[in-house]
Amino acid sequence: MRSIVTALCSLGAAVLVSTSAFAQAERSFEVSLPLGPESQQGIGILKFGEELERLSDGRLTIQPRYDNALGGEREVIEGIGLGLIDAGITSTGPMGGFVDEFLLFDLPYVFPDYAHAHGFLDSEHGEELARKLQERTGVKILAWMENGFRHNTNNVRPLHTPDDLKGIKHRTQESRVQVDTWNTLGADASPMAWTEVFTALQQGVMDSQENPLPTIYDVNFYEVQDYLNLTQHVYSPAPFMMNAGLFDSLSPEDQAIVMEAAQIALPVQREASARLENEYRTRLQELGMEVTEPDLDAFREKVKPVIERWRGTVGEDLVDAAVNFEPENG
Repeated sequence: MRSIVTALCSLGAAVLVSTSAFAQAERSFEVSLPLGPESQQGIGILKFGEELERLSDGRLTIQPRYDNALGGEREVIEGIGLGLIDAGITSTGPMGGFVDEFLLFDLPYVFPDYAHAHGFLDSEHGEELARKLQERTGVKILAWMENGFRHNTNNVRPLHTPDDLKGIKHRTQESRVQVDTWNTLGADASPMAWTEVFTALQQGVMDSQENPLPTIYDVNFYEVQDYLNLTQHVYSPAPFMMNAGLFDSLSPEDQAIVMEAAQIALPVQREASARLENEYRTRLQELGMEVTEPDLDAFREKVKPVIERWRGTVGEDLVDAAVNFEPENG
């Protein structure tokens, strides 16, 4: 009888431990986004949340925080690293301030098209960049989502060649390379936090900015900018990130679920980015913006000195790897 009682007690304890562990495994991750739910970023993160919930049978969920509700991009990156924010998606613009190698994504005309950019990021080069970011900041990249190719808008004149930028007050992200690029092109460039840009353009403090087409539409830049110039000067990733300590605190099973959900969401986000880029080019024109296709060869030639000046800081081998990368599918 004693052995039966002991066995029953042990079974009861095991059930309690199992129930307790299951309860502790429930988690809702707060996720910061700079744009709204219908943006290319919102579509990707909502797909991640949907898959996370499905794969975990409802134990793991997300709480999206849209439109910079948790702070600007630099603040979000710092917040994720410090564990103040669970997860988030931002551009790589401010990341060069933490890891020099991320200045690669500010160098102009390194990535000629999406196949080139996606192939590079999904290769060992993207893995190495993610490792360095985690090592130096405590921020883990779950997936290389994207903003897309960036284009100039301004309220002064259409851009046909770099000479048309003379005298234009241009806002850049908080990146030394971006400031150098736009000054080299002939603009009067200054860095400014993302949350201040619309008001600065509206009040004439700045004349010009640059972003992917879905972002230009999502934040209503067409209300304060007359000219859309398809400069396609840089490819802008938008890495989806999580605090590394938080990720490591999850069970191996839940770590696998988080990574699988992110990888399922990745192509959905990239496809949304491409679809919205095509849609918004037409829509922005319909909303009154004058669309110009500049002489890109003239722009590429003008910014060659920028690449040479920053090659050593970013890393000679990394720059060469990016420029010369050949996607598997051409």
